[in-house]
Amino acid sequence: MSSSESGPVEDLPAVAPQLRALRRRASLTLEVAARAAGLSPAHLSRLETGQRQPSLPMLLALARIYGTTVSELLGETVGDRDAVVRAADMEPTGAGGWTYWQAGAAGRAMQALRVRVPYGSQGDVVRVHPGEEWLYVLKGRLRLRLGDTTHLLEPGDSAHFDSLTPHRLAAADHDAAELLFLHTLLQSPAATLCLGPATGHPTMGDTP
Repeated sequence: MSSSESGPVEDLPAVAPQLRALRRRASLTLEVAARAAGLSPAHLSRLETGQRQPSLPMLLALARIYGTTVSELLGETVGDRDAVVRAADMEPTGAGGWTYWQAGAAGRAMQALRVRVPYGSQGDVVRVHPGEEWLYVLKGRLRLRLGDTTHLLEPGDSAHFDSLTPHRLAAADHDAAELLFLHTLLQSPAATLCLGPATGHPTMGDTP
């Protein structure tokens, strides 16, 4: 996240009150939730008051910690959990420079997204968190770093890995990369808190 993104959230108006309400529903203090997400309490407080805009990786991490989905964090509701998601109903949402579309129903143990990763956005953020991730490159080229190894993925390539492996995603070309992305949501906040961020590897780092 750029340090210039310090003003109130305008494109995600529902996220600030939802972040605070869901943290309280999970009976987590600001300090405990921030530590589990790899953030400072001050940074999480700014997210909850709308003074900072959360990136997509931050939303994913907070959704896991609170035992919910990104859809609920954004204040979206899905009445009947339809099995089919129509293209016309997939509204784009921007977060931290990324654009994503919900490709599955909310409230599931696994979340499906279509993601556009622009060049240079979040490319230096290393993530470590419980769960599994699977991605499939639709367009462009993706640079995926897993541990100490860097992979260049072309359209049609995929990756499936344990999210506790330090990982980093970045578009390899200026034309951006588009992905199908699946990740698991741990429904127990206690499981995330017990594991915590891996020592020595930043997760969703705080930006001064």
